[in-house]
Amino acid sequence: MKNWENILKDFEFYIKIERSMSDNTAKAYISDLNKFTQYLEIHEINLTPTQIKTKQLTDFINYVAELGLTDKSQSRLISSLKAFFKYLAIEDIIKENPSDLLETPRIGRKIPVVLSVEEIETILKAIDVSDYLGHRNRAIVEVLYGCGLRVSELINLKLSNMFFNEEFIRVIGKGDKQRLVPLGKSAQLEIKYYMQSFRNHIEPQKGHADYLFLNRRGKQLNRVMIFTIIKDVCKAAGIKKNVSPHTFRHSFATHLIEGGADLRVVQEMLGHESITTTEIYTHIDREYLRETIIQFHPRS
Repeated sequence: MKNWENILKDFEFYIKIERSMSDNTAKAYISDLNKFTQYLEIHEINLTPTQIKTKQLTDFINYVAELGLTDKSQSRLISSLKAFFKYLAIEDIIKENPSDLLETPRIGRKIPVVLSVEEIETILKAIDVSDYLGHRNRAIVEVLYGCGLRVSELINLKLSNMFFNEEFIRVIGKGDKQRLVPLGKSAQLEIKYYMQSFRNHIEPQKGHADYLFLNRRGKQLNRVMIFTIIKDVCKAAGIKKNVSPHTFRHSFATHLIEGGADLRVVQEMLGHESITTTEIYTHIDREYLRETIIQFHPRS
């Protein structure tokens, strides 16, 4: 039985030669199918192409929807899967086509709101940095979008977990699990502006000195404050979508995946796996995480 690598090469030859697809279109198809094989690896699903059923395909589409992939990109994924399994059927490699029951454009979960790169830029430009809280609010948006953090992870960011020289931050996620997330150049700059223009000029209250983001009274920000800040900056930017802090996390994942980033790396950075601080060094190399942000994230 041919393995995935060989059969994908045969499929690529087929769509280029027999179906006369352009190199770019063929590349997009193979990229989509590689995402599916990555998904199988992540979940330790050791199935050959002939063993795949509709359930695995449906679970995969639900998985990328949860990561934040847009309905348009999901539709393209489904088209790629359908083309691949149709090819297997034409070649009599499979008897039943598992992709026949896939529905376009999406399956399962409702697609979360995702901001475009242009909308992110509009929001950032709308923040008034002449106000002494402006750089703090810009830094908050940059970190939410640049690092894909949950609100709870953002408000609990500590100075002692910021590694500017290494360009990483240590994030405490759900269940107190820790992970390292690359810190992009734009986020670094805004944090430094915030530190210079505001953070270094206030006296933190007792017990709050190590928190990165503080209010004007020197206390740690809470969830409600973050939601209010995001609501206000989106209103100032004229964004009509129903945006929450979590929208930036979905946008982070979507833009990386649509740019071609490895699903396993995106999952790692989102903290969807149970990872401890030490395990991250063996699971995926830190430099690979950093290079992924630099290569695929719009703000890098």
